Amino acid sequence: MYFNLKISSILFIHTLSLSISVDSCFPAKQENTITTDSIESGKEKITSSSHQQEKNQTMTNDSKENNASFDIDYIMGKFDPASHPDFVTIPLIYADQEGRMMRKDAFSAFVSMYDAAQKEGIKLKIVSATRNFVNQKSIWERKWNGSTILEGGLNATTIKDFKKRALKILEYSSMPGSSRHHWGTDLDLNELENGYFASGQGKKIYDWLVKHGHEYGYCQVYTAKGKERPNGYNEEKWHWSYTPVSSRLMELAKNALTNEMISGFDGAETASEIDIVHKYVLGISPLCGNK
Repeated sequence: MYFNLKISSILFIHTLSLSISVDSCFPAKQENTITTDSIESGKEKITSSSHQQEKNQTMTNDSKENNASFDIDYIMGKFDPASHPDFVTIPLIYADQEGRMMRKDAFSAFVSMYDAAQKEGIKLKIVSATRNFVNQKSIWERKWNGSTILEGGLNATTIKDFKKRALKILEYSSMPGSSRHHWGTDLDLNELENGYFASGQGKKIYDWLVKHGHEYGYCQVYTAKGKERPNGYNEEKWHWSYTPVSSRLMELAKNALTNEMISGFDGAETASEIDIVHKYVLGISPLCGNK
């Protein structure tokens, strides 16, 4: 009986071994078949990878733009836009005269806005753009010394109190070193009179900018003064700023620019008494980045 049991065990083990050997030579078909589902899955992975690469490249490009470095000299306009790598000359089709300049990123956004406006019968024209410290000093001192007559026909030299004279000029013009036009992000559009934008084609332009400007990053920084904007320049319906960059420059000005730095021109001694940084540089619409 023991002998029969041993023979049976040997036969069972031999049969089992043969079965395993055959299975290993011919593995299950489903493990080696590339199905339609797996091909489609592979396509999805490749497409997803391609999209992610494009997204990563876009993020990299945006990062390069958003990580542009600025310093206090840039804020104060103490550089030459013509030799600055981030600036471009505005083609005459978009401006009232040759030679105007602005930042490349702000200009690219403006062109998109210009094209969109034109499709709706709105023609935007840049009538002022970047002005560095030297340009702004010339404008300020001509007004300060009376060679340029102020709004309303007033000669500033008739105002003997220097603080009052500065405040009068500051209704519409910035002290050198404190102007947003130094930054290459800010534009004056079409006309330099609020009255132009109150009716007719001017009103159509202004209404379109109010409705659509933010879609391209542009904001009216000098709105009507009131509870939301108690300080700063008078309302300027023509002055629009590219906030993706200018809001960062505002933050730098808030943290690093002081009244004492505003110097080097006639009447500069009034800057601290007036508190030019807090009331004018930072005195913009809260919708444009000065929260």
